[in-house]
Amino acid sequence: MTPLSCDYLVVGGGIAGLIFAIKASAHGSVIVLTKADSSEANTAYAQGGIASVWSVSDSFESHIEDTLRAGAGLCNRTAVEAIVRDGPAAVRELIELGTRFTRIEEGSEDEYDLGREGGHSHRRVLHAQDLTGREIMRALGEAVRARPNIQVLENHVAIDLLVERDASGRRGACWGVYALEKQSMSVRRIVARATMLATGGAGKVYLYTTNPDIASGDGVAMAYRAGAPIANMEFYQFHPTCLYHPEAKSFLISEALRGEGAILRLPDGTPFMKHYHPDAELAPRDIVARAIDAEMKRRGLDCVYLDISHRPTAFVRERFPNIYRRCLSYGFDLTAGPIPIVPAAHYMCGGVMTDLRAATRIPRLFAAGETAMTGLHGANRLASNSLLEAAVMGRRGFEAARSLLAEDRSRPPEFPPWQADHTIESEQRVLITQSWDEIRRLMWNYVGIVRSNLRLERATRRLEMLDHEVHGYYWDHRLDSDLIELRNLVTVGRLIVRSATARKESRGLHYTTDYPERDDSHWLHDTVIEPNSRS
Repeated sequence: MTPLSCDYLVVGGGIAGLIFAIKASAHGSVIVLTKADSSEANTAYAQGGIASVWSVSDSFESHIEDTLRAGAGLCNRTAVEAIVRDGPAAVRELIELGTRFTRIEEGSEDEYDLGREGGHSHRRVLHAQDLTGREIMRALGEAVRARPNIQVLENHVAIDLLVERDASGRRGACWGVYALEKQSMSVRRIVARATMLATGGAGKVYLYTTNPDIASGDGVAMAYRAGAPIANMEFYQFHPTCLYHPEAKSFLISEALRGEGAILRLPDGTPFMKHYHPDAELAPRDIVARAIDAEMKRRGLDCVYLDISHRPTAFVRERFPNIYRRCLSYGFDLTAGPIPIVPAAHYMCGGVMTDLRAATRIPRLFAAGETAMTGLHGANRLASNSLLEAAVMGRRGFEAARSLLAEDRSRPPEFPPWQADHTIESEQRVLITQSWDEIRRLMWNYVGIVRSNLRLERATRRLEMLDHEVHGYYWDHRLDSDLIELRNLVTVGRLIVRSATARKESRGLHYTTDYPERDDSHWLHDTVIEPNSRS
């Protein structure tokens, strides 16, 4: 296919990438690459909201301390302070771009309705009922379509970054990507003076996840292959409450329900969270998820139950209209009794290491949102800080990229077309589907909410074998999106296992039965994986 070029390339179409694109469009040409329809992004599945200091009764210091507490000692305080303090400006920009957050009447004033979620000491979560992500995507999508400088390429899957090499083969700057156009099954070069990775998370590496089908860790895998350090991949957050139903596909039940008084119960109706934490249902997510997992394993349960039926029916229907309707479609009435729930893989707290300008170690490559590791989340993300980080770092990444392009007028080197002459069409798709299923199941069983040395050793051995098998198959066969994602899932799975194996303690989202205690004297630092030499 004909190569394309632009000033700014965004890989991914969620909140971080679109904010970057919207701002960059005033300073140059922009291409946004999305691997599905432009409305399909991890952001769209965010229900709860975006955390930011908004009320006069709240304070930056309180939000900072809540974030640090949830992060179990591993947050970068400088990052936390910077992102929290930038929060109100980022929220105002979302509002200016057309986001309609839910409002309520307070006395004679019409104010934004602020929710409270686990780990927060104040109500500070702005939301659009229980479809916040969809509303943000609607507003940003309209803003993107209104800007002629932005070209959106839907159904394009990034394969690898375009990274220049010197005469000795040493890697240098990033100048865009190779991408597969899914309909024609052809690969094109997209050359850019600055590239933003905003591909979201990697929930598909686990058997059960709240993430959409596009969440295969593409950004982390590509950046690692290109030479960027990856950090804190052992800290994968499992959302405590997903609807347990064979047809629901782990439908997320927002933490906001617990913020509004929902109670976790055993099948006989007994509440159990007080036995695990004084804040009970409002404890941080890692504690709630482990408590549910412990009760299920101890009692041999398929699920536990979440109950908000004691709240007024009208309130539940108005506050959670989407969740109410979806649950009703599966035969569960939120207002009439408890609903069955289980934990599922939800959010990747680690990722591509960046500074507070969203810059990676690779020149001209930026990363933001769930793909990146800024130091905000530490060992456990505070609820609704994800949209906050994505919005703030999308803006900061743009400012850094704009400054870079204004100062450096270098032109990209020549990159060859994608070579696929020697490849053949696959006639054994079962090899891909089997590997895919095996990765997701072993990650769930061996590298899930609770880990052990034995489980991690087994995961390491099997993933090494799968990596070898997938690597050979990848280079011998014609590319398609499933094969690209499979390659990335193996890479991300190995990074998670390596990080989990390296940390000989339990902290935040990483809990191992062999080292059940937190050990600040030895492990009060990030787990950094330097890139592999193979690309």
